[in-house]
Amino acid sequence: QVQLVESGGGLVQPGGSLRLSCVVSGILFNGSAMAWYRQVPGKQREWVADIGHSLQNFRRYYTDSVKGRFAISRDDAKNTVYLQMNSLKPEDTAVYYCTTGPWWGQGTQVTVSS
Repeated sequence: QVQLVESGGGLVQPGGSLRLSCVVSGILFNGSAMAWYRQVPGKQREWVADIGHSLQNFRRYYTDSVKGRFAISRDDAKNTVYLQMNSLKPEDTAVYYCTTGPWWGQGTQVTVSS
């Protein structure tokens, strides 16, 4: 059974930071590219960032709105992908999901508000 379990969301003030984690089980994690998406109620799910596996040189891509503020990384020994989010803005408020292939986690809420 494939499972993706996100954690690390919460309430943070504008300009603050959060680090999201996603622990993956049931697949060959070190052979899987991973991605983070986010979704605001009433809007389509939006791609945020992705990271390749070792044979892809762990290449990273980001949507323009988070470049320079967010960093995606992975620890293959822990089957975990991370999203470090700095300089958070109210428009970053969303439910954040990790995904690989056809599988998705349950999401973790990030709220940026003063």
